[in-house]
Amino acid sequence: MSRSGIFLLLSLLILKGCTVNYSFSGASIDPKMKTYSVQYFANRAPIVVPTLSQQLTEALREKIRSQTKLRLVTGVGDADFSGEITRYETRATAITGNDRPAQNRLTIDVRVRYTNSVNPKESFESTFSRYKDYDANQSLAAVEQDLIKDILELLTEDIFNKAFVNW
Repeated sequence: MSRSGIFLLLSLLILKGCTVNYSFSGASIDPKMKTYSVQYFANRAPIVVPTLSQQLTEALREKIRSQTKLRLVTGVGDADFSGEITRYETRATAITGNDRPAQNRLTIDVRVRYTNSVNPKESFESTFSRYKDYDANQSLAAVEQDLIKDILELLTEDIFNKAFVNW
């Protein structure tokens, strides 16, 4: 075999051994990880919105489904998410000169337990908190579903990034 043939063969072997995981989401997922699961997030907040647990659970499932090639399983996946909603609170954040609120803030906190069975050192338990402000002239009932949707988008992005984006 000629020198150029040996060089070509060695180059191919070296390149074959180098794998790069690329994704538009920035996720860096071990190729051994194949499945994920998201357990139901119970609502343990003092104020309970009846649909919030299901909305959060589904939003996180959809975020992972749309950003990775992992397959959702009903039991416990290679990547497993569980936890609970610990705070759902609205309060005034800006007061006018006559002691009336000008702006309110809706805050949602979620405690998340992430178990990575492929790389256990990457497992974590963390609390994530996000909020959205809204005009105090609007009732919470009038804007609540839009605020929840926006906050859940931010929360699921934070959870996803902590679990899968290793920057």
